[in-house]
Amino acid sequence: MKIGYNWLNIIQKNLLPPICILCGNQGMADLDLCTSCYRHLPHNTHCCPQCAEALDVNTPASSVCQRCTHGKPAYDCSYAPFLHQGTPRFLIASLKFSAHYKNARLLGHLMADYLRQHAQQPELIIPIPLYKARYSERGFNQSIEIARTVAKQLALPLDVTSCVRQRDTGHQAALTAKKRRHNIKNAFALIKPINACHVAIVDDVMTTGSTVHELAAVLKTAGVRQVDVWVCARA
Repeated sequence: MKIGYNWLNIIQKNLLPPICILCGNQGMADLDLCTSCYRHLPHNTHCCPQCAEALDVNTPASSVCQRCTHGKPAYDCSYAPFLHQGTPRFLIASLKFSAHYKNARLLGHLMADYLRQHAQQPELIIPIPLYKARYSERGFNQSIEIARTVAKQLALPLDVTSCVRQRDTGHQAALTAKKRRHNIKNAFALIKPINACHVAIVDDVMTTGSTVHELAAVLKTAGVRQVDVWVCARA
């Protein structure tokens, strides 16, 4: 059976080669992204190891930013391969608001490639949950769609049922960092036990870190020892 699936993959690759989502040229490897467009992605190469916020070029590498030093987030480290601008911002927005599912696959592949090189493997992946009414309205959770590809690529278990968003926090884009922290407070709850000591939270974009901090705090209270944050892009 495995041989049969391999032949199907070969045939599909030859008959339906990957096409770049951005420019329409032939994609590289198995990605819907060409080499030229990949080179122009805004990589997040010099950032805080705890929250992944971009640091000033003069700041020593691996330095924890002042916000994390004083704020002490509940999560232990963060990985964000890209900055939330240009192409990554376009891919995330068109996935979230226009249901371009192909973008989730591409973003998941790009994240997995980055995480293989930089992140320690957790025991479990948990995507940020949506409130049930928001999920019904949108029809999908973009964080789950991205996490599916990441989990498959890294051969990690994906948990989409143990954590829920127990109230509607609305859109946070226009809120200040202080208002975001207040707005997201007590938004998450666990409805099943988490049998893992090391968990990675997956989301599309990280702005102030309030959302992942709140979920990480819930996981830490439930006995999880280490919580990493995996996001496509850092604002």
